[in-house]
Amino acid sequence: MSKKIKKIGVFLFAMLNIAVVLSLRGLPLIAKTGMHMVFFILFASILFLLPSALVSAELATGWTKDGGVYRWVKEAFGSKLGFTAIWLQWFQNTVWYTTVLAFAAGALSYLFLDPKLASNKYFIIAVILIVYWGATFINFRGLRAASWFTTICVIGGTIFPAALIITLGIIWMALGNPLEFMKTSQNLLPDFKHFDNLAFLAGTILLFSGIEVDAVHVLDLKNPKKNYPKAIFLAISIIIIIFLLGSFAVAASIPAKNISLTAGIMQGFKDMLHIFKLDWLVPVMGFLLAFGAIGSVTAWIGGPSKGLLATAKHGELPPFLQYTNKNNIQTHILWIQGFIVTVLAFVFLLLPNVNIAFFFLTALTVLLYLIMYVLLYSAAITLRYTKPNVERAYKIPGGNFGMWFVAGIGLLAVLFAFIVGFFPPSQLSITNPTAYVWFLIIGVVVFLAIPFIIQSLKKPSWQKKIPKRTEHKK
Repeated sequence: MSKKIKKIGVFLFAMLNIAVVLSLRGLPLIAKTGMHMVFFILFASILFLLPSALVSAELATGWTKDGGVYRWVKEAFGSKLGFTAIWLQWFQNTVWYTTVLAFAAGALSYLFLDPKLASNKYFIIAVILIVYWGATFINFRGLRAASWFTTICVIGGTIFPAALIITLGIIWMALGNPLEFMKTSQNLLPDFKHFDNLAFLAGTILLFSGIEVDAVHVLDLKNPKKNYPKAIFLAISIIIIIFLLGSFAVAASIPAKNISLTAGIMQGFKDMLHIFKLDWLVPVMGFLLAFGAIGSVTAWIGGPSKGLLATAKHGELPPFLQYTNKNNIQTHILWIQGFIVTVLAFVFLLLPNVNIAFFFLTALTVLLYLIMYVLLYSAAITLRYTKPNVERAYKIPGGNFGMWFVAGIGLLAVLFAFIVGFFPPSQLSITNPTAYVWFLIIGVVVFLAIPFIIQSLKKPSWQKKIPKRTEHKK
């Protein structure tokens, strides 16, 4: 008989969502914007994170079958766009692994008492490959095992370090130390006349994205119609507080021009801990931050890939990709995903500067993901009209106007971020802006075309399902 899959509760599910969205690697990117960070955080949280959480809560509790964004978009617009949506979510996620693990490498460099390793391409590649494949094998053991491991990583490697740096930042200010972000002549609002000042907005939005990812696990949650909204709102409250206060703490102690996108938060820890004569904690924090990044990767590995599994079961992909092991994990998809991550890791060898390589990958990732959000919000609005009788345990208040208001805000934020995402950031020394823009245009066109090419190759035989693996008696 196949192994019975155990359900998870509100706490574990909330931790999964926090792990998916909250990563301390984002604090340096936000802090690097100086005084503008208040605008960026409020924009991303109020106009992006909150609408996506509300829309996902309604869709996940109305359509509780496997598939997540694939099923929602399919219900509204058909299987072709449904497959495109989950493809964009999955692929941007696959590219994202290299960026978050580059941050883990930067944190681990302090564990080895050699911060220069944060810029060593070979060290970064080694960390990406070792950590990614380790997280993949944990996921092979099933969602519950991955959830517990992720929870430990989130508490020990994200929430605890965040609480510490926020506390140190408060003490830093209370002792009258100068605040680095106050030394500039910046206003709270960026200059909207020059989009290069807004380019980091796209990266900031990516930091607040992903709240919809774990909706593919809605059937693994105890009493999903009641507990899904509870877990989501608990998660977003913690996410916003930590991003806001944590970014202030980093920006208070480090000049914006000196902040590294891959090691910036460790710079903040090193400076603050030195002031309080706690230098011995620096390598410990490096380990904990890397541990938190590992938890984030572990949570993401099982999300979009499971949505892709749902498309395979509906005949959108070859039967080979329908395979699951005894723990109901899509191992064949994860092997292919791992191969792509391994290839992408070597991008760091092709670009001369680690910071620029980091941002190039981040920019391409967010543009692909924003297209998926356009489909997500549009589907939510459409389903209010085409399938109004489907019971939704959580429903955005205000009737259809309420849905238009919430999803409409999300759509406008996404479109604005998509446009500014093509502008090279003024905070980075990109020597060839034209090449930067063409890299993004070509990348978006190529990876957006792939799901349509796959659809054109689809065969009727793909509809045939293969049985799940079962344990046989010897």
